[in-house]
Amino acid sequence: MSDFITLALDAMGGDDAPGIVVEGAARVARKRKDIRFLFFGDAKQLEPLIDKFKALKGISEIRHSDDVIPADMKPSVALRKGRKSSMRFAINAVAEHEAHAVVSAGNTGALMAISKFVLKTLPGITRPAIASVMPTVKRNKGVVMLDLGANVDCSARILVEFAVLGSVYSHLINKVERPKVGLLNIGSEEMKGHENLREAASILADHLQQADYMGFVEGTDINKGEADVIVTDGFTGNVTLKTVEGTAKMLAHMVKSSFKSSPLAYIGLPFILPALHKLKARMDPRLYNGGIFMGLRGLCVKSHGGADAVAYANAIEVAANLAEKNFNHHVAKVLEDMAHDDPDAEIEVDDEKPEKLAEEG
Repeated sequence: MSDFITLALDAMGGDDAPGIVVEGAARVARKRKDIRFLFFGDAKQLEPLIDKFKALKGISEIRHSDDVIPADMKPSVALRKGRKSSMRFAINAVAEHEAHAVVSAGNTGALMAISKFVLKTLPGITRPAIASVMPTVKRNKGVVMLDLGANVDCSARILVEFAVLGSVYSHLINKVERPKVGLLNIGSEEMKGHENLREAASILADHLQQADYMGFVEGTDINKGEADVIVTDGFTGNVTLKTVEGTAKMLAHMVKSSFKSSPLAYIGLPFILPALHKLKARMDPRLYNGGIFMGLRGLCVKSHGGADAVAYANAIEVAANLAEKNFNHHVAKVLEDMAHDDPDAEIEVDDEKPEKLAEEG
């Protein structure tokens, strides 16, 4: 590949595809001149959409695909029947080194299963994790949280691997010199939690080299901004993510309702409108869109299925930044250093089929 960052876009994945995919790509192209796009999907739909945006001319290529993986298709079925889908072709482009990363707003389970099957995991990584950045009370500082749904059950070793993946991301992308890593638990005391958590804590305390292990953290600590990385299993992480999203929507609804409660409140609205706009900008979930499938040999970013163009553009930016920083190279280096530091540590072998793992998450 050239010096440009080439991204493979599953143009047919998502509730409002392919329109939001093309518009999202155009938004990124206006800001970055180092991007090239491979659009995978229905050429008849894509050609007129791409032609509308001057920013995409000369940097876009359409790869036609007739098939689309539906949102409700089981991962195991998608693996068998989705070989000629836009999603599969986009992932293949990364495996064949035509693209640096793939972005899709399609079926999450299918995307994980196919990505794991095609791209495989990095040496030293047992299972891939879904990670994302969540806002905190500290301005311009987010916390990396993983896993957000790929793995329901996690051994101590897998949790340690997640800590490595998250800390490398925090250092490279969030520019934290030495990230602070916490394990999500039901309490901060050392005796709290199940055995896998306590074992992972022991390993991290002794062998985490590129970051500082800060101990157990609770749900109330997630958005405080004290931790740079929070590690948990996929079941807990996904419940947490959906709870945070639901809380944000509830707060937005309550704020709107409060200003409609009385004429006096409505009259005072213009005076606090600038502050409300700032609050909205900080809490806008579109600016945090882009779940990263960490631990694979190729870069894969999942956009929310209901994303609009702004949100999809953010997912593209996440993928571009990962490629620009050569994320996987740094992960491999840290894992190698940890293996040398602890030669007796056993690396578990993932002998479960990718469709089973995806269906769990």
